[in-house]
Amino acid sequence: MTVQRAIRKVWRSNPTIEGAGVHLKRAFGNQEAPGLDPFLLLDDFRSDDPSKYLPGFPWHPHRGIETITYVLEGDVEHGDSMGNRGDITAGDVQWMTAGSGIVHQEMPRGNPQGRMGGFQLWANLPASHKMMDPRYRDVKRSEIPEVSIEGGAKVKIICGLVNGVQGPVRDIVTDPEYLDVSVPKGGQFTHPVKTGHTVFAYVVEGSARFDPRRDGPCGPDSLVHYGDGDAVTISAENAAVRFLLVSGKPIGEPVAWHGPIVMNTSEEIRIAFEEYRNGTFIKHR
Repeated sequence: MTVQRAIRKVWRSNPTIEGAGVHLKRAFGNQEAPGLDPFLLLDDFRSDDPSKYLPGFPWHPHRGIETITYVLEGDVEHGDSMGNRGDITAGDVQWMTAGSGIVHQEMPRGNPQGRMGGFQLWANLPASHKMMDPRYRDVKRSEIPEVSIEGGAKVKIICGLVNGVQGPVRDIVTDPEYLDVSVPKGGQFTHPVKTGHTVFAYVVEGSARFDPRRDGPCGPDSLVHYGDGDAVTISAENAAVRFLLVSGKPIGEPVAWHGPIVMNTSEEIRIAFEEYRNGTFIKHR
């Protein structure tokens, strides 16, 4: 028997400033992360004011995590300590596994109308993978399948499986699913999820009921955190809605976190920053 997931909690993203002065909305971070294992952070960097995103994220280190950047509008120029250079453009995804360590920069550029939009999700790595070699999975818009399903929904599948269609990002240790879902007014979306996995939705635009047993819709910039079960149902009764639906297998390990370095112990954090200072941070060439 299908067990529909009920909403555990709903909250709104909060304005914050990161990098060299980028204004964004943080859906969750350090405070909420213990309940969202394996996920650590979700930032919404949509803006139509270039002064609020052009400062960007100059050179900085990462270790022990994966960063998933999904661009809706504009471009993000990136470069790293391994010599990689490129652009993430509208509709593209960059799934970067920092592993043992990488130093990189991300510089939003916006579109010709001055709009910039997208999301960055941080996912933790288990201790067994924290010091793996860094890697990139650059996924172009054309590689991301979109399926139409009963109930009127359209789903872009970045990672996961919908109606037998597999997304391009595979073989991730936390078994994640990352979907961009649009449901028209009057439509409904029901999707199976794995029991025991963490599941959340983030409302990009519009509103919908994310729990059939709960009164009232959840609107833009809402983070919907689900309890356990094996399915979710979203009903767009009074308006169309677009949201991100993300799930993953909890790691269940201690988390020591300082800035862009996430390890298991405070000693590992100390070592990471000491290596960054003395020039031995990068382990892979």
